[in-house]
Amino acid sequence: MAMTKRARFESSCPGVFFLDEHDLNDLTVYLQDQGWLTGEEAVLSASKPGEGNMNYTLRVETSSRRMILKQARPWVEKYDDIAAPSERAVVEGLFYQLIEHTPALQAQMPRLLGFDPRSTLLMLEDVGTGSDYTGLYSGEILTSEELQMLTSFLTTLHASFLGSNRDGRFNNQAMRQLNHQHIFQIPLEPENGLDLDLITPGLSESAVELSNDKEYVNAVAELGKLYLQSGISLLHGDFFPGSWLHSQSGPRIIDPEFCFFGPPEFDFGVLVGHLHLSNQPTELIDRTLQAYSDSGSNLPKSTKLLQQFAGVEIMRRLIGVAQLPISADLGRKRMLLIQSRRLVLS
Repeated sequence: MAMTKRARFESSCPGVFFLDEHDLNDLTVYLQDQGWLTGEEAVLSASKPGEGNMNYTLRVETSSRRMILKQARPWVEKYDDIAAPSERAVVEGLFYQLIEHTPALQAQMPRLLGFDPRSTLLMLEDVGTGSDYTGLYSGEILTSEELQMLTSFLTTLHASFLGSNRDGRFNNQAMRQLNHQHIFQIPLEPENGLDLDLITPGLSESAVELSNDKEYVNAVAELGKLYLQSGISLLHGDFFPGSWLHSQSGPRIIDPEFCFFGPPEFDFGVLVGHLHLSNQPTELIDRTLQAYSDSGSNLPKSTKLLQQFAGVEIMRRLIGVAQLPISADLGRKRMLLIQSRRLVLS
């Protein structure tokens, strides 16, 4: 019989607290031991705020407030047969600590309220019960104001901490290796075990065509090498609609566990890739490219590299493991894959 997640966790992380929405007693004791509850504060409820990909996340309501608890386990929560480094929580905690003194960034992210490296667990401000932006894939349109806030966040992030990784705290190499496999390698491997026809009948044929295109595969491999190199800008590392939350004050940014110091074009490329995938107006894509070009930093800029990363992101989201709730038929997906090739080989 397959082991439960708790049994697997306790086997690989003996003596470490296991976050579980069904065990409020253990949760209360843990929060008290951490000094994260005040005085007479009591835990009233715990529930999942949504379906996360990487981590186990709970919204906890106490007698006086709400908070988000997020635990990184030694696997990807949504695909628990894929191993993932638990230390991603440490890098994410460092990210929140670094940005808290930059008001323009902190205003768009939850505040870090507590951090337990041993249990790879973060306590974060609950920024509200708004959904993420994955509704964009099924017909919602991003407003110009929302896009401006997203691009402004990126340009500020990329310019704010130049040279701040001299001690290597943000190398996040294990997470980058995992992401590298799933972005640049696995989708184009002919024997990767993915049955794309179960998702969209006929999609496998298009995937085979791309994986047989040596020029395209080689270009993607070169971009993958660039992704693994360290750069001078702090990146979010996974800047797509699932990492943006609706709030009354515009999009709030979450989940920087893939952060690292690298090329700004990667974050912007992922953003542009998802504007294409969600069929947003061309005007919004043009505005994003303009925001990138206009960003005030003295960083060298390559719109070509941005477009290449956008092309790779389109490809990996259509024929890789990390599928999106895209309402697109085979014809639309084929057009997107043709566009991916054009962008990568531009």
